[in-house]
Amino acid sequence: MDYKKLALSEKLNIIRAGVLGANDGIIGGAGVILGMTGATTNNAVVFVAGIAEMLAVAFSMASGEFVSVSSQKDTEKAVVAKAETLLATQPSTVHDEIAIHYEKRGADPRLAARVADDLMKKDALVHYVQIKYGIVVGKYLSPAHALIASFIASISGGIWPLLSVILLPESLKVIGTILATLWALFLTGWLSAWAGRAPRMPAILRNIVTGVLTMAFTYWLGTLLQ
Repeated sequence: MDYKKLALSEKLNIIRAGVLGANDGIIGGAGVILGMTGATTNNAVVFVAGIAEMLAVAFSMASGEFVSVSSQKDTEKAVVAKAETLLATQPSTVHDEIAIHYEKRGADPRLAARVADDLMKKDALVHYVQIKYGIVVGKYLSPAHALIASFIASISGGIWPLLSVILLPESLKVIGTILATLWALFLTGWLSAWAGRAPRMPAILRNIVTGVLTMAFTYWLGTLLQ
């Protein structure tokens, strides 16, 4: 897969799935680990819970993305098929809708009609579907791309809080998990903004704020179970 050659909609699909997967992996992993740390000092229990959560989230997010994007793709294909039928049975209706589209955007009615005439002569279905529904015929979102992006991002994000449990001594596990999680959230926000050519700071702040709130809440719940 050459990311640079993908359409914008497909790039956004990959970024969206990756960000969701990474955030779930990071925040879910940190939440479980901190919750378990607040409830028990048994390192083996905390580690097993972290591994189980990381894999469960990764597979859950990946399968959810695959099903969700597959449903969207099926809907887009159904819309195109409906438009194709309309074009074959009521071409004048399609022509009028195209003309009205350009009229609403400021074109003179006669000019809008001429544009509709030209578009009806070549790739009418492509133009009509894109104008009316914003769908590019033949270029649908890929469920496989969403699945892979979500799974890899979820594992990549969830491994950070887990590593802090494995590598750090008991006295530093909580603060280490928090710092590792904040770093992972920072990295996810920065990478998603970079990939989508969006402002970095809002994406980073969103990730960090939601992560801090989640960690604080889950750790508090864990202490209640002691």
